Amino acid sequence: MALTMEKKHTSVMTKKLKRKTALFLAPSVGGVATFFVVPFLVVIYYSMVDNPISKNWVFLDNFTSIVQNKAFKLAVTNTVKFSLISVPLIVILSLMVAFALDKNVLAKSQIRSSILSPMMVPIASVILIWQVMFDYNGVVNEIITRFDISKIDWMKSDHAQIVIIILFIWKNLGYNMILFMAAISNIPKDLIEVARLESASDWAIFKTIKIRYLSSTILFVTIMSLINSFKVFREIYLLTGDYPYESLYMMQHYMNNMFAALDYQKLSAAAILMSLVMIVLVGLLFVIENFVGKDLED
Repeated sequence: MALTMEKKHTSVMTKKLKRKTALFLAPSVGGVATFFVVPFLVVIYYSMVDNPISKNWVFLDNFTSIVQNKAFKLAVTNTVKFSLISVPLIVILSLMVAFALDKNVLAKSQIRSSILSPMMVPIASVILIWQVMFDYNGVVNEIITRFDISKIDWMKSDHAQIVIIILFIWKNLGYNMILFMAAISNIPKDLIEVARLESASDWAIFKTIKIRYLSSTILFVTIMSLINSFKVFREIYLLTGDYPYESLYMMQHYMNNMFAALDYQKLSAAAILMSLVMIVLVGLLFVIENFVGKDLED
């Protein structure tokens, strides 16, 4: 009898706990549904109608149309090229800088502060600095002419994307470096000491211990860098306007121009395709991270 009463009491307490949990979660769930889930469903709906006024069902015609569009193809090509170059580059550079500053180097605090300083500079000031440096009559051209090299119109040439990659790395390197330095400080020092006693080389220690313990941070930094690479439109827009040189025409330019033209159906289709690509890439990164760090506890 006592056991039955205890079970009933446990059941009642469990139900009360579930109700309280649901009550506390309700505002968050409602906010996510209102500002994320419902708008995304609306975007999916718009991508499958001819326009928001007549609302005639066209299914995948908008997707077919944008895939065949030359401007969309150019935007996708440039965005993929930029991400494939800038994301691995900033992850590797920030990891190298973090390892370098983890050692007892001279003026470590000053170097770390200087690398972090771009995060505190307003974007308008950054753009002004880049315009002064990479203008046709700017600082960089003044320097290269001293070595008998012809001036380059950086923002209107095939070198334009190089300028944006440098800007992207300069702006985001400090944030990634701090994340890696925090992760490096959490690597068990006793494991490294044991490995050195076993005559393991620095490369072996890096490959078998450090990378495995850093795998989750590398995943996070890569995802954040990938997202930031898709958001580089702001800098390019401030430097070049609505229609930049071909190599700088990104996905955001295409979507911004579709919005300006009130072509919501193509804008929605492009947004969904970009979301699907991001989901696939992030999923692939999770699979790689799981493979690298799966035997971390062994």
